[in-house]
Amino acid sequence: MTLFASSPRPDHSPWGPLQTADQRLPGIWHVTTASHGGFLLSDERQSAMPALLRRDDAAYEEDVDWTRVMLAFEPEWRATRDPLRDLELPLAHDIARNWLPDAYGAFTGKAVTPRDSNVSRRRAAYQAVIGGYVSTAAYGDWADWVPTGKVGVVFRQLAGVDALGFANYTGEVRYGLVDKARYAERTEVETFESLGAVQVESMAPITKQVAALA
Repeated sequence: MTLFASSPRPDHSPWGPLQTADQRLPGIWHVTTASHGGFLLSDERQSAMPALLRRDDAAYEEDVDWTRVMLAFEPEWRATRDPLRDLELPLAHDIARNWLPDAYGAFTGKAVTPRDSNVSRRRAAYQAVIGGYVSTAAYGDWADWVPTGKVGVVFRQLAGVDALGFANYTGEVRYGLVDKARYAERTEVETFESLGAVQVESMAPITKQVAALA
């Protein structure tokens, strides 16, 4: 196991002025600020991060990216007597599998299916309907263009989906009316067709939409 040198306490972070700083392993500082926190790595530690897990900078925030540091140096974490170890390592695997499925699968050699990962599941759902019009926003029947018992839905044409499962859109916006009961049963990714939407021309008051609904 590689021996790393301790490093000086960081004097700043990308999340604001430091409130606490604890060197959890040599060259790995856990820091907190008024609003956020995470791991800050020494140059030596950052250079030792596996390419599959390494960020461009040496700051690994506390929501997801901290798991990269836990996985990268897992044998070293396991060798410590840190009381947080037994809680953090399983959690790191779960979070990375869920939110960093590509990096996690490539680094561990364990296949990550859509069932295992919110990101993979959302990405697969979007990939199945690329080119279609996907729901992006909705209005209740309190809106003056939505009749009672309906939901007014805004749709945009799906151009693609990125590695994190976020959609990219193109083209014009479409508007549709969907039965409230059907909309209540919606899944994460729905299209104009899957919701059984009836097209309207705009979000103008419903009195101007009679012809479009005829």
